[in-house]
Amino acid sequence: MINHYPLWKNLLIVLVIAVGIVYALPNIYPNDFAIQVSHTSGSVDESLEAQIVQTLESNDVAVKAVEREPDKVLVRLNDDETQLKASDLVKNALTDRHIVALNLAPTTPSWLRGINALPMNLGLDLRGGVHFLLEVDMDAALTKALDSYEGEFRDVMREEKIRYLTVKRDGDIVSVKFKDEATRDAGLKKLKNEYRADLAVTENESEGAFLVSASLHENTARELKEFALQQNLTTLRKRVNELGVAEPLVQRQGDSRVVVQLPGVQDTARAKEILGATATLEFRLVDEQNDPYLARDSGRIPVGSQLYYERNGEPVLLKRRVMLTGDYITDAASGIDSETATPNVSITLDGKGARIFSKVTGENVQKLMAVVFIENKTETVVQDGKSVRKSRKTEEVISIARIQEQLGKLFQITGLDSPREARNLALLLRAGALAAPMEIIEERTVGPSLGQQNIDQGMKSVVIGFVLVVIFMAIYYRVFGLVANLALATNLVMIVAVMSMLGATLTLPGIAGIVLTVGMAVDANVLIFERIREELRNGNSPQASIFSGYQKALSTIADANITTLIAAVVLFGFGTGPIKGFAVTLMIGIVSSMFTAIMGTRAIINLIYGNKRSPKLAI
Repeated sequence: MINHYPLWKNLLIVLVIAVGIVYALPNIYPNDFAIQVSHTSGSVDESLEAQIVQTLESNDVAVKAVEREPDKVLVRLNDDETQLKASDLVKNALTDRHIVALNLAPTTPSWLRGINALPMNLGLDLRGGVHFLLEVDMDAALTKALDSYEGEFRDVMREEKIRYLTVKRDGDIVSVKFKDEATRDAGLKKLKNEYRADLAVTENESEGAFLVSASLHENTARELKEFALQQNLTTLRKRVNELGVAEPLVQRQGDSRVVVQLPGVQDTARAKEILGATATLEFRLVDEQNDPYLARDSGRIPVGSQLYYERNGEPVLLKRRVMLTGDYITDAASGIDSETATPNVSITLDGKGARIFSKVTGENVQKLMAVVFIENKTETVVQDGKSVRKSRKTEEVISIARIQEQLGKLFQITGLDSPREARNLALLLRAGALAAPMEIIEERTVGPSLGQQNIDQGMKSVVIGFVLVVIFMAIYYRVFGLVANLALATNLVMIVAVMSMLGATLTLPGIAGIVLTVGMAVDANVLIFERIREELRNGNSPQASIFSGYQKALSTIADANITTLIAAVVLFGFGTGPIKGFAVTLMIGIVSSMFTAIMGTRAIINLIYGNKRSPKLAI
């Protein structure tokens, strides 16, 4: 018979649909109100879980369940009021190193979670929260680099004992003025050798003055801008964690912008304060001659030293003199030491920082050096009924290592316990400060009630569109229409399943893409069914009409869907935010609809009419 699929093809269709149903199932389970507790070190233990449970039980807070994972503790609660109460209690009971976030925890059964079948993520417009679009001041990043070179040129001239008159920056040019040609040539040679890779160094004369001018290479300027954007992204991600947001989004947009979305956050002032905080690093020698525990207990700090604390709470005495600040760090990367096979962090300094560090470490070989992370935060507090902005300074020792040799532009921090700690340290070093100023150019707040309203309205539009299409197809194409409706329902399940499997985020424009797909999905069946009707009118047999209908309509369906898919890919590649959300569901819907509308309906039609020699088609 011409209208029979081989067994393997039928089994393949059944398998794909079965997998789709399984991975779409998690989305029918409701969410629990929950609080999520994590630690800045990246790991949690049983003692934290016990402390949380004890805190909630002692305050008569009803807990549905407590789940501990390697990086967080999740506490499920009965309602939103209990969630807020539990959050406040746990925050007060734990230290500043713990991050407490409000969350909605899925109630997916364990057997589904075991195969990584999880519900779709909801976008900001559906969950509620705040959205910021920040722009990096790239000109300021270049200016900062040029100002650094201005200071470095003075130091180089002094070290080489080359007499100069002035060093100044004028726009994108740093100029060194000399008294005569001989000293100008000596300065030119030194600067060319030192900065050949980064700067274009040239000589010129102006009004009798002998000048050496330096400007950034095009590649150097591009690298500085890229570094500024990447470092700001890293810094912002770290700061967003301080807000206790369960699923934040921090991503670049174009060459100079960053999108920050904080689901569940409604306090934009608090978010701005965290995003605008400043941080830096200091390298100091450890005071190995005095006892830090005695200094802590007695309160008497030795002259020339300061008392600091490590992340684990252990006290340590550091010299007051700062060896180097993090302002000179240009890059940091974690890795494995080739000699000892232990984790390390590779640090890269700029020219001036390299000269300073080389001198001070050369004088202190075999001594302990500490890295101090310093962060300044601005907080708004209410005093006498008025909002007052106050600054708070946080200092902690994040690493202590022994100086094995004189260090320069490139050096390593060793003595780390694990690769994870090395990655965290590299992240902290890179995220010590914003590489360039950022300005909030767009700000939106979506309330949780509006988010739920968006979900309800979006689901209503999908249901209405689906029902209308189902009624039309059932009336106009009868049995064939019912088959198309079954394929349409399967298509919706497949879209949800694929989005869940990919971890894609569903947004309001994404729901619009699903509604559009509902209408487009039956287009293929309409073309096929009309072609079958035409073949019947031409006197062909029912079996031949079915075969010709699917065969001849295939190229038209493929052309129409491929062109639409190309448009969706372009939207995803060049669009932003809401446009990407629309493009994602449209792309998935197009591919899914081609599978269900062509292969799926053909398989069912074959089962209904394939075994009959001359069936009467209800179309």
